[in-house]
Amino acid sequence: MVIDDEPSVQDVVRAYLEKDGFTVRVAGNGAEGLALAERVRPALIVLDLMLPDVSGEEICAEIRGRSDVPILMLTAKAGEDDRVEGLLSGADDYLVKPFSPRELVARVRAVLRRTQGGEVPLVPVLSFDQGRLEIDTEKYLVLRDGKPVDLTPNEYGLLTALAAYPGRVYSRFELVDRVLGDDYDGSERTIDVHVKNLRKKIEPDPASPRYVETVIGVGYRLAKL
Repeated sequence: MVIDDEPSVQDVVRAYLEKDGFTVRVAGNGAEGLALAERVRPALIVLDLMLPDVSGEEICAEIRGRSDVPILMLTAKAGEDDRVEGLLSGADDYLVKPFSPRELVARVRAVLRRTQGGEVPLVPVLSFDQGRLEIDTEKYLVLRDGKPVDLTPNEYGLLTALAAYPGRVYSRFELVDRVLGDDYDGSERTIDVHVKNLRKKIEPDPASPRYVETVIGVGYRLAKL
């Protein structure tokens, strides 16, 4: 969720985050932001400090008093004292305007990795399609129709990344980072090869995928079944 009163900032942040696979909600002031945060329970909040109705520090303190949702402050306040005050009020990161949209996306992803443990599922067994597809995260085992599926480490990592939040769209760039690691310097299209191989092993009909869906122009998601 983005709380910022500048339409140009809203548009840029939304565009870059959505391109990276995130669903983005926007609020134009503090009061609207507090109400929206309570209603949608976002995974992370990008918060401007200079809002028209109430300061971002107050918003941060209010949110932090009732939730541990990660907060990234995005502001023109560039002084050291401002940064310290922002972090002390409960922010997880602080980025100064003008900013690089790519850096913002990288910081969002980094904060989510730190605070959510890489979105690893907490339940030991994930079940989809009335049990036709199961992932046992403790035994490192995938079953299709009750039969074990032999997956490579990258295929398993890809599947568990998608299964952490079914329906959430992951960009190729994000999946490269999650599956192949930060040090990988090859093409993002490598993910397409892993998806193709994974579909051959888990899909009833790989030519018409039931589980791993392509979102054209964005990336992939695991269908909610």
